[in-house]
Amino acid sequence: MNICVFLSAADLDARYTNPARVFGELIGKAGHTLVWGGSDMGLMKVVADEVRAAGGRLVGISVEILADVAREDADEMVIAANLAERKALLLARADAIVVLAGGLGTLDEATEILELKKHALHAKPVVLLNTDGFYDGLTAQLRRMDADGFLPVPLDDLLHVSADGADALAYLDAAVNG
Repeated sequence: MNICVFLSAADLDARYTNPARVFGELIGKAGHTLVWGGSDMGLMKVVADEVRAAGGRLVGISVEILADVAREDADEMVIAANLAERKALLLARADAIVVLAGGLGTLDEATEILELKKHALHAKPVVLLNTDGFYDGLTAQLRRMDADGFLPVPLDDLLHVSADGADALAYLDAAVNG
């Protein structure tokens, strides 16, 4: 399975790096391919290091403005012209999507993926990995949007929220292979 992971390129503390490390190891041990932003920094590096160490493949989709921090040992590295092209390529290469802790870029990627799914422009499973309650506020907002009628598709049809990587991967395996 090609698992696209949206996450931060920032260096973060252990409450984010340790779960990211575990999730990367799970991806690699299961023989899956990591499709990610291609950066060799921050959480992106942490997950890619673990996928690689556990025997998984790395497919990076970077962008021209960040090409200087792209990982050199990826099995495949694509350099997109801009961020919009990068998001489209990430989605095209993925069988499933997982959103880890991140900043505005990660939030932009996550909301675009959900918007595309809402309009049936893809049917890939999407998991929000809510490490250390990072996405509690976003999850509450999404549930309110659902409850108040702002989502024409039930939230549970758009997104699965998981507290840990093992649950996220089990959900993806069932959704893609089940």
